[in-house]
Amino acid sequence: MAEQVKKTEEEKVVALLKQTGLTMASAESCTGGMVASRIVNVSGASEVFMEGFVTYTEKAKRRRLQVKKKTLKKETAVSAKTAKEMAKGGCRAAKTDVCVSITGYAGPNGGTEEKPVGTVFVGCCCLGKVKVKEYHFEGSRSEIRQQACEKALILVKKCLEKVNKK
Repeated sequence: MAEQVKKTEEEKVVALLKQTGLTMASAESCTGGMVASRIVNVSGASEVFMEGFVTYTEKAKRRRLQVKKKTLKKETAVSAKTAKEMAKGGCRAAKTDVCVSITGYAGPNGGTEEKPVGTVFVGCCCLGKVKVKEYHFEGSRSEIRQQACEKALILVKKCLEKVNKK
């Protein structure tokens, strides 16, 4: 009997995108393109993954994803509202059905008392509906980025599973 090979989160996401006939983009800040990199590791991802935006600065978030200046000033770049606007803006800019966004403080510097290092917001815009989750990760900069990437893929998968059930 053949051993079952456990699928990675990115393999599950690509499979669900193909099943639903949807396309995807990513809008990343603190992860610097890690989600896009993991997606394109999957054979056949080019059928469903259109492009990735690495918008590390506020200026890039405004220019590429149309995150509002007011949002960045009032809520900061690391906020649920920014993650929401990044996800929506990514769908718009890439002309995709789905976009995952990640913004946070990976450390070791940055962060505030209210939003310490490890605070990350992950958003997913799927067919116009946006879900945002807040996380508080611990570890090194690299570990925080890895955890954020994993949670982003899981959020996309959950959003796609809802579409698939309809």
